[in-house]
Amino acid sequence: MNGNRGSFFGKLSERLTDAIMARGQVDEELFSQLEEILITSDIGMDTVLSMIDKLRQVVKVEVLENPENIKKELKAIMLKVVNRGDESVLSKERPLIILVVGVNGSGKTTTCGKLGNYLKSRGDSVLFAAADTFRAAAIDQLLIWGERAGIATIHHREGSDPSAVIYDAIEALKARGISVLIADTAGRLHTKKNLMLELEKISRVIASNYPEAKTEVLLVLDGTTGKNAVSQAREFYEVTRVSGIVLTKLDGTAKGGIVFTISEELGLPVKFIGTGEGLEDIMAFSAEDFVGGIFN
Repeated sequence: MNGNRGSFFGKLSERLTDAIMARGQVDEELFSQLEEILITSDIGMDTVLSMIDKLRQVVKVEVLENPENIKKELKAIMLKVVNRGDESVLSKERPLIILVVGVNGSGKTTTCGKLGNYLKSRGDSVLFAAADTFRAAAIDQLLIWGERAGIATIHHREGSDPSAVIYDAIEALKARGISVLIADTAGRLHTKKNLMLELEKISRVIASNYPEAKTEVLLVLDGTTGKNAVSQAREFYEVTRVSGIVLTKLDGTAKGGIVFTISEELGLPVKFIGTGEGLEDIMAFSAEDFVGGIFN
């Protein structure tokens, strides 16, 4: 994984290395220092305590004293938290319908544009559906991203029924032989009941009109919002079957530790990371590269 994430990796790596090497011995003082460093990197307290407790057990059983071995074991523990195997990979089944959900301002519509370009560059034919019909700016924004990426957008007027947009998009998908539909949906988390009903209706339209299509629900979270992003993930998980996370704005200003909290506490895989505002500023998540970047 490449990208402008040096601030998070460099700072965390330096602090962990300094703490481990400076002590010269493995004791409770070291464990306390590691806990503090990880918690202040936006990793949830419960997740941190769990990781450090596992580190204590390894140290006790294997009688580890070499600081380099402590780094190696902590890296292995952190990798196990975020490594969710095939769950972290976007489905390879086609046709594929991707419902993109998330609160307004999280980078949801922007993610649709970048994800569409990402899939198109890898050989997929892609179609957009502007199903966030309650915000005129969302429709216009997706049209602009579609123009940039050379991807057509199915859209209705502001205030239209989102399910009608999805229906028309599915018909276009079948008629044009397109492999992937990416649908931008409304981000009104403060009206959870309406959001739930809307997503349920969209799901019924898909099941009725294109049952053979594989469906993924990707939740877009702003990586700079820390614990708020985790709370949003919990609430969205209550109203829809989220299959994975897209973490946006993970650039030089984001701490990035939220990845561990999402994986450990919510059991949801991170599938993509957005690193900027450009069309190509998105990458598939790699647990090995992500954790490796912390310790390199």
